[in-house]
Amino acid sequence: MNKIIRKVRLSDEVYKIVVEAPLIAAERRPGQFVIVQRDTDFGERIPLTIADADPRAGTITMVFQTVGKSTHNLALLEEGDSIANLLGPLGRPTKIEKVGTVVCVGGGIGAAPLYPIAQGMKKAGNRLVVIIGARNRGLVIMEEEMRAIADELIVVTDDGSYGRKALVTEPLKELCDGDPRPDMVVAIGPPIMMKFCVETTRPFGIHTVVSLNTIMIDGTGMCGGCRVTVGGKTKFVCVDGPEFDGHQVDFSNMLARMGAYKEHENEAHDRCHIDMQVKKLEKERGEKA
Repeated sequence: MNKIIRKVRLSDEVYKIVVEAPLIAAERRPGQFVIVQRDTDFGERIPLTIADADPRAGTITMVFQTVGKSTHNLALLEEGDSIANLLGPLGRPTKIEKVGTVVCVGGGIGAAPLYPIAQGMKKAGNRLVVIIGARNRGLVIMEEEMRAIADELIVVTDDGSYGRKALVTEPLKELCDGDPRPDMVVAIGPPIMMKFCVETTRPFGIHTVVSLNTIMIDGTGMCGGCRVTVGGKTKFVCVDGPEFDGHQVDFSNMLARMGAYKEHENEAHDRCHIDMQVKKLEKERGEKA
């Protein structure tokens, strides 16, 4: 059992939890993730990236969005409650090295897994430029954390409600057009965002790393659910990734596979969101009674 030490609601559907996991905290490296199982009664196993870790305190930080039943149920847990199982750290860690100027691009909740990578790149001696993008101001996360480590921080929103009105690819292209150009780009966010970041850097030949979050079940390469095509070969995100050379990823195939159950996922989200609100109201009424 892993006790929740702290819980923060970052936006309407995004939560940050700090969980006791001393062995994982000691071994975790930037770019790695865990498999979370909220309950022991055959609950779903879901992959969540480790957004931060404190080896001294023996804790890891995870940021997640309520998408389906499992993440909605996870969001119902409070400080002092426990998560049944945490498996990790999993996946290959980010290759951290000094290359010059690194641009880290985070779309939506992708800013959370991007943070430890940005930290590592800065500590390695790189000049660090961070671009954070979201649909609106209420969905911008990790801004202060990124501002504390970045040499330059650019915030954009789709609707212009905060920062600059633009998609992340707009300032990214401006940086690629600059002199000197970035030596490396790391992009994490929705698949479609990563795809267009890759297409933005491709004409400039700038090495671009993406972190993929495909459908995943066991996290050990057994089920094959997370398979993607990279450089014409089949790779498994959980054991070969989650990071890959973005210019080699077949995003069209990946998007098609991930969209196969989109209609069912949307229905589940709406149903679970309503159920969650009802449970919260019932709890509040019970506490007042």
